Amino acid sequence: MKLSKKAVGGATAAVLLSISALIKPWEGLELRAYPDIVGVWTACYGETMGIKPGMKFTKQECEDKLLVRVVNDYYRPLTQCIPDFDRKPVEWQAAAVSVTYNIGVGAACKSTAARLAREGKIRESCHAWTKFNRAGGRVVKGLVNRRNAELAICLKGA
Repeated sequence: MKLSKKAVGGATAAVLLSISALIKPWEGLELRAYPDIVGVWTACYGETMGIKPGMKFTKQECEDKLLVRVVNDYYRPLTQCIPDFDRKPVEWQAAAVSVTYNIGVGAACKSTAARLAREGKIRESCHAWTKFNRAGGRVVKGLVNRRNAELAICLKGA
């Protein structure tokens, strides 16, 4: 991934770990818009914001979009709802960013995992992230597998 200083801004090792080890492998790259498993129009690496049928992107557009969105719309909001977020283990931060990319900031900030992190219970927080394994009201094997991958990285820093 080409990183420009302007695009990265306050990105940290946690953001880059989250993108490379968790988000990209589990989201995959799709250069054309498609409906996901619950019918939400999606493109690139799981991007849903502003995606409409028929849209097309280059790989570089997807790379840039992913980095900017992860930093601005997931990492930075997490630093606001979880005090000392950026001082917690990098692996925990990476897992938290990945889960949040998948479930949204509101759900992440209100979660048991976030509460446990605020209490300094990092190992317990890692396990709590695994509860986000449903789409359309049902457990999805791919989400179970993704949460397990996030858990493995998360626990390395706990």
